[in-house]
Amino acid sequence: MKLSDFDFDLPEDLIATRPASPRSAARLLVATPELLSDGKVTDLVDWLQPGDRLVLNDTKVIPARLSGLRHRDTAQGKMAAKIEVTLLDPKADGCWSALLKPLKKVKTGETVVFSDALSAELEAVEDGQGLLRFNLKGDDFDKALNAAGAMPLPPYIAAKRAADAHGMEDYQTVWARHSGAVAAPTASLHFDQALLAALADKGVQFTHVTLHVGAGTFLPVKVEDVTSHKMHAEWGRASPEAAVEIAATKAAGGRVMPVGTTALRLIESAARKGQIEPWEGETDIFIYPGFTFHAADALMTNFHLPKSTLLMLISALMGQDRVRAIYDHAIEHRYRFFSYGDASLLLPQGANTPQK
Repeated sequence: MKLSDFDFDLPEDLIATRPASPRSAARLLVATPELLSDGKVTDLVDWLQPGDRLVLNDTKVIPARLSGLRHRDTAQGKMAAKIEVTLLDPKADGCWSALLKPLKKVKTGETVVFSDALSAELEAVEDGQGLLRFNLKGDDFDKALNAAGAMPLPPYIAAKRAADAHGMEDYQTVWARHSGAVAAPTASLHFDQALLAALADKGVQFTHVTLHVGAGTFLPVKVEDVTSHKMHAEWGRASPEAAVEIAATKAAGGRVMPVGTTALRLIESAARKGQIEPWEGETDIFIYPGFTFHAADALMTNFHLPKSTLLMLISALMGQDRVRAIYDHAIEHRYRFFSYGDASLLLPQGANTPQK
């Protein structure tokens, strides 16, 4: 299976740099093995059925971009150096992996001060990344980080425009709960409270899981043999309650539909033995064609970039030929791509006539 199998020509102007407003006004392409239907995200109410269960990733994006100072005594007196930090992933021992610029300006054991309340010590350097231990934990850390940090825009957006005040709201889901992500579960950004209420009135049920999306989600695949690609690890949790709810929906004949590839990867990590179980830990699950799904029956997701692991994941769900047809249609009809782009609802088992 070659990387070139997942390549296609994507016009640059189809990559969105701003979200739709309101969120649920984004376009929605519904795809089954035989059908392609153009609509809007609000049409989910018509396509979903009573007893369906949406699985929602309740990770909360942190303001992961920090600017601080490293102080050092020298023969010329006390000297300071400006250090830019981008937090990447929380570690089990409480440290954060981070990019430090310039890394060579900080020695192991030195402290970088970000504000009167927030600082971090560089404990180690591994693979060009620093391991930082902050002076605060829990709610105190969250409060100080929110005051000192800036929201991390995806790299391709940051290259096109500067971050602004809208990002703190635009790049956060309405159900965000557990802090730890440095990138948003972007399919979830299409939901607002009005849409959630309409779906609940329809009889659609909701389950929350957590997968802290890391910066590795933007890493390109660099090997031509796709199967040799090493996925980045991300921390996640499917609670006992979540496992029970998902299992009950499947037993009752309902459809389990993750919102976003992160939620799908989490529940499939929790179902590797063949059925969903409570699960917590780091997952580096890599889903590509040939994968056997044990938990997800369908998927709502955005449109992904060429040669990405996310494109490989949806190809595993729908089939490579079908995904090519879906994406040809999306490009021809000028759907917007990637984090702030439009959405697709992928139904590999087919669909009943939408219920208006």
